Amino acid sequence: MSSTSIFATRGLLLASGLLATGIAATILVAPDPFYAGYGIDISTNVSLANELKAPAGTLLVAGLLMLVGVVRFEFAATSLAVAAVVYLSYGMSRLLSFAVDGIPHTALVSAAILELALGAVCLLDFVRVRASARQTSGVKQLEGVA
Repeated sequence: MSSTSIFATRGLLLASGLLATGIAATILVAPDPFYAGYGIDISTNVSLANELKAPAGTLLVAGLLMLVGVVRFEFAATSLAVAAVVYLSYGMSRLLSFAVDGIPHTALVSAAILELALGAVCLLDFVRVRASARQTSGVKQLEGVA
């Protein structure tokens, strides 16, 4: 794998991980202003705030797993898989909601587009990194035979 490819993968994981951890941390620490940006008022509904914070913990851990691949490149494929699953599942769930519930605030539509695009790029890079790892592994196995 070329150093340019490694740099690009690390950049993608850095962006993905920082976005996920940043959103999760904001939801956990300051949910009212975060959701107000989407036209959602949770300040008077403790149960709703609790329900929205619960998946934020999962998103925080997923974001940290994405960042692991930046620091330790041997975990890049795992980090990319986590990123692809998280972002594509969020984006696809939003699309389902659009179809069932209608179109929400424009910021949420933009979030869906970003999630689907980022998830697709992470998935494509995951496939590339795995193919490169298999090719390298195959070469090492052949070298061991010779």
